[in-house]
Amino acid sequence: MLRCLVLALITTLVLTTAGAGSARLSADTWDWPAPEPRVVLREFVAPAHRYGAGHRGIDIATPGEVRAPADGVVHFAGTVVDRPVLSISHADGYLSSFEPVITSLQSGDVVRRGQVVGEVDQNSTRTHCRSPCVHFGVRLDGEYLSPLMLVGTVPRSVLLPMD
Repeated sequence: MLRCLVLALITTLVLTTAGAGSARLSADTWDWPAPEPRVVLREFVAPAHRYGAGHRGIDIATPGEVRAPADGVVHFAGTVVDRPVLSISHADGYLSSFEPVITSLQSGDVVRRGQVVGEVDQNSTRTHCRSPCVHFGVRLDGEYLSPLMLVGTVPRSVLLPMD
């Protein structure tokens, strides 16, 4: 629990300091990729180190459509091992990914926030959810962060001065 709180704080600092002087994306420019009601089945769990175990995204219960969380360009649409995966490149070094998602989009296609970009593959045998869900991951300059920070669910951390 403490490790998750520390990571949330660090991620907030990275987003805040990395965005100084540039227009980094925020909750104002990102939406949930799944319709309401939004039930997070599994939250983001940061790994202890770059290659350590963790859960590098969130799992959202949804049996149907998946929407682009922000404007972007399709980075990858295809199969990884035996799961259909969709990745979208966004401004300022962000990359979102979704699985298992079936899509007709191709690399290079432009997408707009809120646009339907695919559908959860309910026949996928390689999902770790007991019911239909989409795994929603986000990277900033190659580093994973909790998507909840971008959809406005995780409150910003406030650093207090030490006496």
